[in-house]
Amino acid sequence: MTKNQPMNIQKETLHEILKQDAVLYQIIQTVSKMAIPELYVGAGCIVQSVWNRLYDRPTGYGISDVDIIYFDEELSEEKELDTSKKIAEVIGYSTYSLDIINEARVHLWYEERFGFPIQAYTSSKEAVSTWPTTATAIAVSLDEKEQLQVFSPYGLDDLFEGIIRPNKKMISEEIYDQKVAKWTKKWPELKVVPW
Repeated sequence: MTKNQPMNIQKETLHEILKQDAVLYQIIQTVSKMAIPELYVGAGCIVQSVWNRLYDRPTGYGISDVDIIYFDEELSEEKELDTSKKIAEVIGYSTYSLDIINEARVHLWYEERFGFPIQAYTSSKEAVSTWPTTATAIAVSLDEKEQLQVFSPYGLDDLFEGIIRPNKKMISEEIYDQKVAKWTKKWPELKVVPW
């Protein structure tokens, strides 16, 4: 599709793909206008939209939720719940469930959920750079001119080539294998790089 194309061409293609899912694109438009620090939509919903295009699946196929991240140094759980509620209310009804996370707080619960501690993140972008695969380490927003802003620290080639490659910055082999098993059931055409 856009294999080994310049990043600007890949971003344009990604933008066109995201626009095809009216519900997801509405969420991206909505959160991009909110005055919340480092607010992005990222990970699975973005990647799976591309995989659906690559492998002729219907729009929205396999997308279980929309990951919305932000970075607020106020670390109280109460503040995170209030912000999550505010974001969800502004978005309104969606056919997708929303997974809204303050990346500044992840270190407070990560060990309990995944079995090992992590250092506190210093930004949303730092958090994205640790996400499980090179393709899923992606976050997007729209600027005031509705141009797609993309943060993808490992580039977009793996995404557009359907490659699942581990990002070993933080995850374990077990977590990676679980993700691979889940995704290859829905998109068996994906090319998996072993741990």
